[in-house]
Amino acid sequence: MASNAMGERTRLYRWLLRHRAACYVLMTLAFLLFGLLSLDLVKVVSANAGYLWENGWMGLVDGGFRQLLELLVNALVAIAAYLLFKLCEHALVHRLAHVD
Repeated sequence: MASNAMGERTRLYRWLLRHRAACYVLMTLAFLLFGLLSLDLVKVVSANAGYLWENGWMGLVDGGFRQLLELLVNALVAIAAYLLFKLCEHALVHRLAHVD
């Protein structure tokens, strides 16, 4: 695992370096997905927390807990989309900055 930190590249990163157009399209899709999933996420989580705080156990039973879990999954997928965006960005910048 230490060898990856020392300059070895993952298969995905090597693929992104070789396929610039696909990398750009993937970066665009990841950006859109991140934007859609994170839009008003803080506002909705805050509203859900307020609902659960006001209604307690009944709020959990009425679907507040399920909604909270769905919001957490959305946040995790949004983070994954952001990381994919950053990986694609890094690959494209690497191609522009280096002659390989």
